[in-house]
Amino acid sequence: MTKIGYWELITTNSKFRRLWSASVISMLGEWFNTIALFLLIFQYTNNEFLLGILFTVRMLCFAVLQPISGLLADRMNRKHIMVWSNIFQIFLALVFLAVDGPEDIPWMLGLSGIMMLLHGAYVTAERAALPNIVSKENLATANALDAASWSTALCMGAMLGGIVVEFYGTDAAFIIDAFTFLLGAILLAPLTIPQSFEEKKPGPLFSTAFSNIRNGWRRIAKEARLLRIVFAKASWNIAGGGLAGVFIVVAGSDVDGFGVALGFGLFFFARGIGTGTGPILARKFLTDQEKWPSLIGILVIISGFFYFFVGYTLGISVWLTVFLVMLAHSASGANWVLSTILTQMWVEDEIRGRVFSIDMLIMSLAFSLSSACAGYLLEYEVFSLQHGFQIFACIMMASGLIFTLWKPSSRHAKV
Repeated sequence: MTKIGYWELITTNSKFRRLWSASVISMLGEWFNTIALFLLIFQYTNNEFLLGILFTVRMLCFAVLQPISGLLADRMNRKHIMVWSNIFQIFLALVFLAVDGPEDIPWMLGLSGIMMLLHGAYVTAERAALPNIVSKENLATANALDAASWSTALCMGAMLGGIVVEFYGTDAAFIIDAFTFLLGAILLAPLTIPQSFEEKKPGPLFSTAFSNIRNGWRRIAKEARLLRIVFAKASWNIAGGGLAGVFIVVAGSDVDGFGVALGFGLFFFARGIGTGTGPILARKFLTDQEKWPSLIGILVIISGFFYFFVGYTLGISVWLTVFLVMLAHSASGANWVLSTILTQMWVEDEIRGRVFSIDMLIMSLAFSLSSACAGYLLEYEVFSLQHGFQIFACIMMASGLIFTLWKPSSRHAKV
């Protein structure tokens, strides 16, 4: 079976089309929500540390139940997980309408974390389900399209979210977010996704949770190349959390000629263009899968290189800054999609959900640590915004170098 193009995949594979459409629509709303939360934090507190806390809470909640999410994705109907995740988030998105002052910020942060917990369950189920509706030959196309679509949703959601919040207020953004979750659930409801389950009955869900999660860790540990690849996303996020989650938000809040919300939208628009372009270029030019594991680390180094120069352009040329952010995230987007494809190809369907949940867990913890540290260091003026970009960019390049030099043995480790 030969590889097909993006449009052909969408038009000929109805199951993928529904899964893809639901994901894009929900992600659009998520960025409306995110821009609105940024503005509320600045409006009521003007505290950079709370930006770091927002991303820390969100990513920790995304991470904390990932092992359970992975187990659920292997034990339960993956479509049902995605549908109910969207349904619950419809109502949670509307609760943000009650935010009316600085005293509401703590529960606002907590509610955002709960939504990310549900989003984590959705993402794990979706990643595990994709190889069941797309042939192995077309996984690269599907993942590149998925990543490009996430980026398009980021571009459009962040920019349109910035416009809506700037001119119509945060309440409008939260209502739109709720509506996108409703549309996503409607699209997914008729979908039937093939799924394999372990032949041996694993017993009651919660009483056997630890042993089943441990099986996921064992599956990773026994194959050296897989053990390495589950750290691919974390190798970028250990610095990327601070760079993309805190520093570009603060930079966006002080762009001449733009309102605060539009400034947020501008830099996240640039981030989205980059993460969408990277996977498409990777699919076209990085065709030798044997080289992907080493290229993943090199892409992290490249991303850090461009972020290093972002610090020099602040206050000089906003469009040059935007261009450098785009280039940095082109490399990070390619890192993401290559590591995802390799995991999907190497891991069996019966345990794929647990392996992806551990992948997401490691990535989320790295992002959380990075964003919390960045917010704290910036709020307490340990360094300037410019120096923050440069220091974290150097950390990113060092992380990419370490990953590149990590050459795992081809033999399986004993467990």
